[in-house]
Amino acid sequence: MSKILIGCDPEIFVKQGGSFVSAHGLIPGDKKNPHKVSKGAVQVDGMALEFNIDPADCEAQFVENVNTVLATLKAMVPQYELAPVPVADFPLEYIESQPAEARELGCDPDFCAYREGPNPRPDNKLPMRTASGHVHIGWTDFQDIHTAMADAKSKAAAKQLDIVLGLPSMFYDEDTRRRSMYGKGGCYRRKVYGMEYRTLSNAWLLTDERKAWVFRNAKKAMDMLFAGEALFMQAKGFDIEAIINNSDKAQAEKLIKRFNLEMVS
Repeated sequence: MSKILIGCDPEIFVKQGGSFVSAHGLIPGDKKNPHKVSKGAVQVDGMALEFNIDPADCEAQFVENVNTVLATLKAMVPQYELAPVPVADFPLEYIESQPAEARELGCDPDFCAYREGPNPRPDNKLPMRTASGHVHIGWTDFQDIHTAMADAKSKAAAKQLDIVLGLPSMFYDEDTRRRSMYGKGGCYRRKVYGMEYRTLSNAWLLTDERKAWVFRNAKKAMDMLFAGEALFMQAKGFDIEAIINNSDKAQAEKLIKRFNLEMVS
């Protein structure tokens, strides 16, 4: 097994004069052609901004990469405020006035680790947009993402990360509206280098403590999984997907205590 590398591609809203505004056209870069910057890349994603980082193999590097790209992004839009919040409310008529590429949601399908087939596309007619804090896990130089083995590994990783990251995240991220569109339990995509865990919102961007927590516990979860300790197999009787989707903190707390999981405020 190769060294585990961890990256991310969070989305972030922008404000002007205290109100959310569309980020469409504010910076170079898009999904197909991200704009390279030091320690990562930036782009427009719908009505939000998005950035990714160079993959990190230690906690300090992960936090440094995130903060370096965030600082660059902020400098690129000096007349705007970056708003790392899970949901931004926009008037529906404002959304409808945006170009088609800004209104589009869910261009590529994602999947649920607890069931077969792609997740349904989100409703782009709602007067809101959501922002995620996806975590990318790399453990191989290349895998064919269309194989059953790649899918099985991605599903196992998503279930493991649901327990170590997803459940505790409910206690620092109070938002529940985002999960009506995105970020349900077990949400993932297969990648040639491993997988993308798509359940977390961008709320972990708010403090360096949370950023370090994401790396540390993603790494811990994967180390345990590769060592044969699949926590989701030890959680029989608990519907992890439903606990996350319903923000059921009482049930989440039982598992957090059972597995002595690290929390962050």
